[in-house]
Amino acid sequence: MKTIFILMDSLNRHYLNCYGESWVQTPNLDRLAAKGIVFDRHYSGSLPCMPARRELMTGRLNFLESQWSPLQPFDEAYPEELRRQSGVYSHLITDHYHYFESNGWGYHTPFHTWEFMRGQEGDPWHPGVKEPEVPKFRGKSKRQDWVNRSRMDSERDEDYPTPQCFSQAIKFLERNRQEDNWHLHLEVFDPHEPFMCPSKYRELYNDTWNNRYHFDWPAYAPVDAKEEDEAAIAHIRKSYAGTLTMADAWLGKLLDKMDELDMWRDTAVILTTDHGHLLGEHGYWAKNYMFDYRELVHIPLIAYMPGAPMNGGRVSALTSTMDIMPTLLQCHGAQPSAHVHGQSFFHLFERDEPHHDAVLYGYFGKDINLSDGRFTYCRKPLPGSLAYHHTAVPVRSGGQPTEYEVCEIDRFLPQTTMPVYRVPRPSQSHHNATDEHLLYDLETDPEQSKPVREEELHKQYEAKLRELMERYHAPDWQYARVGLEKV
Repeated sequence: MKTIFILMDSLNRHYLNCYGESWVQTPNLDRLAAKGIVFDRHYSGSLPCMPARRELMTGRLNFLESQWSPLQPFDEAYPEELRRQSGVYSHLITDHYHYFESNGWGYHTPFHTWEFMRGQEGDPWHPGVKEPEVPKFRGKSKRQDWVNRSRMDSERDEDYPTPQCFSQAIKFLERNRQEDNWHLHLEVFDPHEPFMCPSKYRELYNDTWNNRYHFDWPAYAPVDAKEEDEAAIAHIRKSYAGTLTMADAWLGKLLDKMDELDMWRDTAVILTTDHGHLLGEHGYWAKNYMFDYRELVHIPLIAYMPGAPMNGGRVSALTSTMDIMPTLLQCHGAQPSAHVHGQSFFHLFERDEPHHDAVLYGYFGKDINLSDGRFTYCRKPLPGSLAYHHTAVPVRSGGQPTEYEVCEIDRFLPQTTMPVYRVPRPSQSHHNATDEHLLYDLETDPEQSKPVREEELHKQYEAKLRELMERYHAPDWQYARVGLEKV
């Protein structure tokens, strides 16, 4: 068996034709969806970037016990399990530079080999002592990003890291087509912001932005109605669409190579994302600080398995990010341990049948949410409550290790006997949060604008949340933090 796992960052489900008619041109994602299986109810678990990747690696809902952090020495990373149990050779190709920062370190080392394509966002790559030229801009900005941009031809696809990742993946297929028992983890940063691409891709969408300021990286903040009018929002959406279409074009080259090498008969492909991204919807830019709308957490998943009866069809079962790890293990005849929260969805390649009854998702120290596919329930932290970050790998934050002066060290986690640091953190409420816990009916209110206030229904979902927290080994303090009693 050969497997390819493709992870695209910030891939919005509602921008894809396979999830409803879209104005965005993604012919190759459409092509993969037509060939494989489209999962209609797939959800994020731990957000944002590195928590999602730790969950993908380990199959555990780490947002319940840790913030953004390095891969832990006790984590059961799927490439290591594939190697240990089934002798699978694994290779990573990525342009996601967070893998190589101190607070995201260690995710590449479980692979046999890895390649890092440089230059995304603020990747500390090209040196530049002289201050870079910076245009009048609006939104986020990083000095290093302007340095990196100055060293590239912005009209040449091959100067962008995402096309480079796909190019390296094509070379990997050419070199290893005749081999068996390997896994390729292909991860591209796009369509993550800043939304950069050659102008030919934006022109597909008639982007008429008048350039009154440079704008391709909105701030993580509510839309400013005074400065960011409908034209600015349209420009950002078209820039996102262009960046996505560029990534799609290079995905197409990879699919072409699979056609050429006749790989569909013995190679499985799984494509998904970590989370969505708001592009002005609900009056917000970006992610992280607002209520966890469905645009952020209801994410795409497309899978192809050679000979699977469900190829060309759709799956309505409820699945989650935590299920990717055990599914990849089963593809290669390996088994997850009892510490893995996720469940392999391999059986869904055969038939559409129930999987999860409900799933949890959220950010460390923020709301705890669940969805059963029909309703979403958001349980907010109590004012003044504390969360506790657990780690065996202390990381200096902001150049000062003072946060560890107030930590405890003990055997706090059920999945390891290793002592870990437990560091207190204040809980965070989402932007404009009210006192009430939120329940929405996605069938009658897909925009999540009219909270359901039926007391008995709230009690039902409160009980379900408590059940899921117990099922996924939430620490005791999590119950108190959101005003629940542990049964």
